[in-house]
Amino acid sequence: MSAQSEGNYAEALQNYYEAMRLEIDPYDRSYILYNIGLIHTSNGEHTKALI
Repeated sequence: MSAQSEGNYAEALQNYYEAMRLEIDPYDRSYILYNIGLIHTSNGEHTKALI
């Protein structure tokens, strides 16, 4: 989450998508998806945030 807090959203998205590939726990996956949505919303990509 360091990349996200530093405003490096491209790197943060890469990290979150990699985490989604590896994570199997549904609770943890929901947290990852939430953060992906936050990044897309911050970038003004509201439709992507919902997908």
